[in-house]
Amino acid sequence: GVSAQLTSTRLRRNTSVGTPFWMAPEVIACEQQLDSSYDARCDAWSLGITAIELGDGDPPLADLHPMRALFKIPRNPPPTLQQPELWSPQFNDFINKCLTKDYEKRPTVSSLLQHDFIKQIEGKESVLQKQLMEFIDVHQQMGVTEKARFERIHTKKGNYSKSLVSNPEEVDDLATLEVLDENTVTEQLQKGYTKDQIYTYVGDILIAVNPFRNIDIYSSQHSKLYIGAKRTANPPHIFAVADIGYQSMVTYNSDQVKMRSFNYILCLTERYVVSSESCSCSLQSIPFHIQANNRTLQEKILQVNNLVEAFGNAGTIINDNSSRFGKYLEMKFTCGGTVVGAQISEYLLEKSRVVHQAVGEKNFHIFYYIYAGLAEKKKLAHYKLPEYRPPRYLQNDHFRIVQDFMNNSFYKTQFELIEQCFKVIGFTLEELGSVYSVLAAILNVGNIEFSAVVSDHMIDKSNISNPVALENCASLLCIQADELQEALTSHCVVTRGETIIRPNTVEKATDVRDAMAKALYGRLFSWIVNRINTLLKPDKHLSGNDDGLNIGILDIFGFENFKKNSFEQLCINIANEQIQFYFNQHVFAWEQNEYLYEGVDARVIEYEDNRPLLDMFLQKPMGLLSLLDEESRFPQATDQTLVEKFEDNLKSKYFWRPKRVDLTFGIYHYAGKVLYNASGFLAKNRDTLPADIVLLLRSSENNLTRQLVTHPLTKTGNLAHTKSKATISYQMWTPQKSIGHTKNEAGDTGHHPRETTSMKTQTVASYFRYSLMDLLSKMVVGQPHFVRCIKPNNDRQANKFDKEKVLVQLRYTGILETARIRRQGYSHRILFANFIKRYYLICYKTNEDPPVSPETCAAILEKAHLDNWVLGKTKVFLKYYHVEQLNLMRKETVDMIILIQACVRGWLGSRRYKKIKEQREQSAIKIQSVARGYLLRKKRQELTETRNKAATIIQSHYRGCRERKIFKSRR
Repeated sequence: GVSAQLTSTRLRRNTSVGTPFWMAPEVIACEQQLDSSYDARCDAWSLGITAIELGDGDPPLADLHPMRALFKIPRNPPPTLQQPELWSPQFNDFINKCLTKDYEKRPTVSSLLQHDFIKQIEGKESVLQKQLMEFIDVHQQMGVTEKARFERIHTKKGNYSKSLVSNPEEVDDLATLEVLDENTVTEQLQKGYTKDQIYTYVGDILIAVNPFRNIDIYSSQHSKLYIGAKRTANPPHIFAVADIGYQSMVTYNSDQVKMRSFNYILCLTERYVVSSESCSCSLQSIPFHIQANNRTLQEKILQVNNLVEAFGNAGTIINDNSSRFGKYLEMKFTCGGTVVGAQISEYLLEKSRVVHQAVGEKNFHIFYYIYAGLAEKKKLAHYKLPEYRPPRYLQNDHFRIVQDFMNNSFYKTQFELIEQCFKVIGFTLEELGSVYSVLAAILNVGNIEFSAVVSDHMIDKSNISNPVALENCASLLCIQADELQEALTSHCVVTRGETIIRPNTVEKATDVRDAMAKALYGRLFSWIVNRINTLLKPDKHLSGNDDGLNIGILDIFGFENFKKNSFEQLCINIANEQIQFYFNQHVFAWEQNEYLYEGVDARVIEYEDNRPLLDMFLQKPMGLLSLLDEESRFPQATDQTLVEKFEDNLKSKYFWRPKRVDLTFGIYHYAGKVLYNASGFLAKNRDTLPADIVLLLRSSENNLTRQLVTHPLTKTGNLAHTKSKATISYQMWTPQKSIGHTKNEAGDTGHHPRETTSMKTQTVASYFRYSLMDLLSKMVVGQPHFVRCIKPNNDRQANKFDKEKVLVQLRYTGILETARIRRQGYSHRILFANFIKRYYLICYKTNEDPPVSPETCAAILEKAHLDNWVLGKTKVFLKYYHVEQLNLMRKETVDMIILIQACVRGWLGSRRYKKIKEQREQSAIKIQSVARGYLLRKKRQELTETRNKAATIIQSHYRGCRERKIFKSRR
């Protein structure tokens, strides 16, 4: 039963079936050459292979892919035992006899029965059987039999699937564990962590454990190992996920549903552990798989990540390079897999960090980089930055004097790197100078100080006590200093058609100053992203069509729980709840619903559904965000009334209010309970930028400054790419008295905000809601590749693995449930038509057009020697490892077709060349013949003309002579 020749298999003759490692060379040849055949002596070869397996534990070539073994067996010499000296001469000779390559010289089974190795057991059958039974009993008691059964990578039935492992030393895939409980999974992660193997698979999902130190596993040499490689050929790695994403995109180019032509890598993390590093490595890895149209484009894409992280990342108490925004980088490809462009989307930038940082935290990286870089270039004075005292927005426990970051060598190096990024991507020197000016202006705005002035009418007024900072800021923004002072210390209100100018108190003026700084930074960040997208936009003639192929990399902030959690942490954690819900839906709910619809018998996996919690946050009109927006519209509302509104209306088990703690409420998140301090919630949600500031900045002589306030905001709160009316969504007001002036300044915008006492404005919560919708709209149309990031301890210490900390994360992220559904379920569900169109080459000829039916799918799967697959009503249900094996088999088939085509093309080209050469020779002969004829005719003509000329001369002389004679005779 090892191999057999079937006389007819779906109308194809000479078909061999069996496990490749045991196949005799003539069996493989019969599959490739229709005139080949074999007889029963092929079983003698299989017997020799089995003898080697009993001696060595594995058959020869077991480390190769089965299809690769089919290629090697006919070409390699007959295999032998790895250590023949350990075995008797009779056993070695028996194997040599069985493995004679020429099957006509190979002994038959009846001949082998007379071999000395076999004859030595005559009369000892009962004794040997008894010894074997005792041997088996002893090893069964030791558990060796079970271990051997589950550790075997392949079986003799052609099953190439991953088998379960019992009590393993170390595994790469947690879904292969026989005992799947919390302790076993934690132990496996700890074993890998101690050996610097920070990555582990759970089916097709990657787990990354933060090492809290640099590990040399991200070089270009490492990346190249994973290009097109079988997943089991290398240790788990983020590079493997990047390769699978790229291969999936190319694989499902034209023969899969639309959502399959778009792949993205989703890094899910807890408190910014390694998601940024994982996404950066994914971005670095993908270019090794592709060829850009030019090297410059590839370099530009690689520089994007460094640039946006400089503006969007900051140091926190738990991470020195924490993402303070959501980043979605989308790389665009042609149908042939060539990158032609890229686009980046940014979400929910933490603008409040510009004006205030918690204890132990820092501002955005770029401020420190430009300070150190400009100081090195002696340009601080040019950008009006102080050399002795740090700006207010950069003052904290880390930096008490300017020299703390001016002399920082790392910041200087990063400044040079960022400047190089700007230039490589395509920013002009003028644009770069404008960016520095806006950043310097933000720091100078923070230095403006206000003092109280009591007026005659007993109304509190404010005045600027340090005009130098005011003048510096106005100079950098190219606006008038007196107008900036007026905009900061007063504001206009239109009531019943009358314009009233009211002074600002010191507190209100400070809020306006900080709002201006936050708005400038947020819009500058959006402008840089838009500019990057413009410079990396693919050409129409290169992309071919508007849809194209895409790979996206999503890097978003992780769940946060600090000693004091504010509005920013609430938004971050709601976003994490939404992504966790999507993860649950994709891995559990949608998959199990499809089993029911398709009539597939699959075991139901219980999981923690966080939908009720999301409803409490997002539903209208009684969700938390809706209540926050409603309270933000009341001028007299306070943070205290907001918390009371939450308590009165949020009737949910996930919300609670601690006793005797003002402005505090608690939420039971999927990752644990979090206490939030509502102080500043309303102000942060309103985030209004006064119209006077907007109009003043629109009058700037600097082109970039004007663009930052002229272009409208989108529904997600980002700066619009163009002045499109369809995307206008303002969160600020404009006084009615300035309408005409605004139109002139704004040019072709034609739209401007007006401050009234009734107009509804956009809030941060509404931007947040739209951002989540926009992000999910990108995610649901693609095929995700999840990366789950785990933090091993709270102390950020290397080589420290806190089991309890890891166990908590495993529980709330659903890793155990994920492993169970990946082991028991079918992660790949492909329509019959798409499956046949993709994989029919494995079973059918290229000119055949097999019908779209379950039988055709079954024939392909049987030909591929796969098991544990299921056919539904309209789809093929495959394990996570099946697709990789099918893709490898298809690739080998296509490679063979390409090789044959290359040979045929070479032969046709050679024949065509010979034919052309013969034609050229014939043409040359013909030309030579014509040329010779022409030359002979020309020579003959010349000779004739010479003769005629000579005859004429002779005749002339003759006539002259005769005439002279006649003349003389007459005389």
